[in-house]
Amino acid sequence: MRNIRRLALGASILASLAMVGTAGGGAIVSAQDQPTIRIGSDGFYESQLMAEIYAQALEAEGFGVERQLAIGARPARVEAFESGQIDLVPEYVGSGLGFYTVGAEDPDLAAIEVTGDGETNRANLQQALDVAGVEATVLAVTAGEDTNAAVVRAETAEELGVSSISDLAGVADQVTFGLPPECEVNALCRGALEDGYGIAWPPAQLELLPPCGAEMAGALEGQAIDVAWLCSTQPIIAKNGWVVLEDDLDTQPAENLAPIVRNDLVEQIDGGADALAAILDPISAAVTTDVLTALGAKVAIDQEDIEDVAAEFLAGLGG
Repeated sequence: MRNIRRLALGASILASLAMVGTAGGGAIVSAQDQPTIRIGSDGFYESQLMAEIYAQALEAEGFGVERQLAIGARPARVEAFESGQIDLVPEYVGSGLGFYTVGAEDPDLAAIEVTGDGETNRANLQQALDVAGVEATVLAVTAGEDTNAAVVRAETAEELGVSSISDLAGVADQVTFGLPPECEVNALCRGALEDGYGIAWPPAQLELLPPCGAEMAGALEGQAIDVAWLCSTQPIIAKNGWVVLEDDLDTQPAENLAPIVRNDLVEQIDGGADALAAILDPISAAVTTDVLTALGAKVAIDQEDIEDVAAEFLAGLGG
């Protein structure tokens, strides 16, 4: 069944991307003798979904693809990428940039700014990779973004009178935080809470849970935690009427997504980075914040298979 869907999908993508390749100044090259691309992702559903979308789009163009999805949190996935275990990954450009620059000992890295603009973060991430000696290319960012979000139940917001993370800091000892295990070493998580908002680390009541997934959301829904570190596009937030606390000190950067590809793979591809961009850039242009949220609802709420959701999305690009 999946192979039949792939044939239809491939025809749809080829039709739509042929126009994109011409408009972008270069035709899409044949992938008959192209290298196999090993695609990885972080552990949560949205990263896996974007990686699967990339994989199916590349397969439709004739590339061989090996999937290594759900590798884990960013440190594990970055290690896999830098060591050459995987070739291409979806990255949130704000957090990806912060991983290399925030608190870096190298002054050249530390001087690179993490901003609230997705395209600036993409360019700065490319600069950071270059300075860090990571031979990789950052392709175009998505039109939409998915930011880190501190989320509480509506009754908690009303009972404690909180609408911002600054408000939360004043009642931090009264609530149980749900935070990802890597928060302790993440400048955009612990750093934002502790250095930005003055919330003592570790919080007095803390549960360590995987980020942006069903377990974290389920803990908030089941009242095992009071504050959840979620992704802003998670559809369960709106479904349950939860409150996203305002990041009133602007500690979180723009988090548009972009494919990052190792340069040693790019050098093996006929047409180089332009050939990959001709396939993946129009996908990024179509992925708005609303699209990320809608796709997430299909996976996280409707429990549809990630492969099927990716195929439906790509088929729609050819419509």
